[in-house]
Amino acid sequence: MNLFKRSSTRRTASLLFATLALGSTLTACVTNSETGNPDGWQEIKPAPVPEIQAMVPEAIRKKGTISIGSNPPFAPMEFKDSDGAIIGIDVDLARAAASVMGLELVVQEQDFNLILPSISGGTVDFGASGFTDNEERRKNYDFVNYLSAGLQWAQPTGEHVDPDNACGLTVAVQKGTVSETDDVALRSEECVKQGKDPIKMLSYESSDQAFTALVLGRADAVSADSPITAFAIARADGKLEKTGEIFDAADYGWPVPKGSDLGPALQAALQHLIDTGDYAKALEPWGVTEGLKDTATLNGK
Repeated sequence: MNLFKRSSTRRTASLLFATLALGSTLTACVTNSETGNPDGWQEIKPAPVPEIQAMVPEAIRKKGTISIGSNPPFAPMEFKDSDGAIIGIDVDLARAAASVMGLELVVQEQDFNLILPSISGGTVDFGASGFTDNEERRKNYDFVNYLSAGLQWAQPTGEHVDPDNACGLTVAVQKGTVSETDDVALRSEECVKQGKDPIKMLSYESSDQAFTALVLGRADAVSADSPITAFAIARADGKLEKTGEIFDAADYGWPVPKGSDLGPALQAALQHLIDTGDYAKALEPWGVTEGLKDTATLNGK
């Protein structure tokens, strides 16, 4: 199976994840109605580290700012708050890394397909928009890896759904995602081959609708991307929990120009955040406690 966002563009069949924001009648089910940073969130702005500052390319160091290209919505990685500002894990980590490098972060909203060309053209310094690091992209860009993500099922709290034994169950997914096309669909086909009942799949336009269906009892489980699942569970008032392990994992990475000194500088800044605990502190309020990196890597190394 292929993890979502491994294709060359983000919002192809496997990439459509909307911001988890429910209508007012459903806010008791999966709560993201605050349209802002989650409870317990705090801005992480560590002091600059001189030896890491010295690693930053001179042109960026002289500006005093570093810019990212980002494309919301893709909660909790990036989405807009009620004031229209882009927030989320990518922004929090990028801002913290910038602070370690002695820089202020500038966030530029862009079409996802334009972020990599903008990096090549110098319009932005790097991308922070849930990019999956893969061999094809590495031909032209280096990637600072900051999170491992995969597919993760969720179930109502206290139930016992086994993703590997889901024949005959009803599973909600977001339409057009890998959860629909490669995960649940293939599992259902296998059920039929074994002479068992197929999985009934409920496909919704957005992930929040899929999780709401689960809370309301219309589905037995949800299959979604692991950060999306974690984010929904954190806002479900204890009604949902994870079931099964994360699978089809791959690294998210910040793309920078191939061979640029910015890659090692960002890697060092991220490693500093990991070593000080600021990295985990930044992710925890978003409900992401799995897939964290022990070591900041560049192109997986």
